[in-house]
Amino acid sequence: MTTAQRGATERRPKDRRPLTASRPLTATRPLTASRRENRAGLAFVSPTFLVVLVVVVLPILWTVLLAFQDAKLVDIQSMDLFGNWSLDNFAQVFGSTGFWSSLVTTVVYTVGATVGSLLLGLAAALALRSPFRGRGLLRGAMLIPYVAPVVAVAFVWEVALSPQYGIVNEWGRALFGWDDPIAFLSTREYEVSLLGLHFDIPLALFTVIAFEIWRYFPFAFLFLLARLQAVPDGLEEAAKVDGATPLQRFRHILLPQLMPVLALLCVLRFIMTFNKFDDVYLLTGGGSGTDVAAVRVYDFLTARYDVGAAAAQALVLAAVLVVLLGLYFTFFGKKMQEEQS
Repeated sequence: MTTAQRGATERRPKDRRPLTASRPLTATRPLTASRRENRAGLAFVSPTFLVVLVVVVLPILWTVLLAFQDAKLVDIQSMDLFGNWSLDNFAQVFGSTGFWSSLVTTVVYTVGATVGSLLLGLAAALALRSPFRGRGLLRGAMLIPYVAPVVAVAFVWEVALSPQYGIVNEWGRALFGWDDPIAFLSTREYEVSLLGLHFDIPLALFTVIAFEIWRYFPFAFLFLLARLQAVPDGLEEAAKVDGATPLQRFRHILLPQLMPVLALLCVLRFIMTFNKFDDVYLLTGGGSGTDVAAVRVYDFLTARYDVGAAAAQALVLAAVLVVLLGLYFTFFGKKMQEEQS
């Protein structure tokens, strides 16, 4: 290289770019333990959130949209969900014959079945609490009404209560001297004489309530038995030493221990029974004074093909259920908290 070329090379401007120009402008910060836990929690919760969104949230929104529109079953595919909103469906529901009587029937059915199943489950849990020969087998047999298919047990009850060939009427003739067979599932009102008084009872409704109590008392039995097994034996032994009677031991020792479980079972059974459809429909089809609200929703959908009116009635029932639960928590929630404290 000549002297002139060397001088030109020395006068050429040098590249002044920093050495870190090829690196990213901001360095990625390492994940902390809390951020890793948050991401792991989101990853675990996401599948459940998607299931709840698809199974619960979207059907509720779909029901709300249909309740405010004149939606017939044949018009579902072509209707515009965001147009022609009105309150005609709610006016039709409130103005329909039998709506208020159906609501009263639903409340009576729900309260009777809930209280009866809890009391029967409590009695069974107390009876099978102490060890004896064959207790395990008897405990397992208690679960048969709850785990058996509803179609099968409903058919058994229909056959047993049949006025033509039912075993219940045969026992009634032999033990109680019934003159005529009783149609338990198709008699709306049955006259009963007691102590010289004559009054009518809703026989079909009481029969359906009895079926509901029998079928779902094992649900309460499981929870109450588990809680009874956790009660310390020393509490009852000390009460026995002090001379407490069995009723006093139950009132002052066992019942306070069972109150939280009873409150939870009461809420769960009330919600489940209020929305119950299959038991009533299989036994009576909603006839003979057993026209509960869930059966009316089904009739609006299948007999009239009126999806909008059925959705409106479902929303009304949901609102009634929320109000009843609010009253329950208002009047009984504070009392239970005071007893627990």
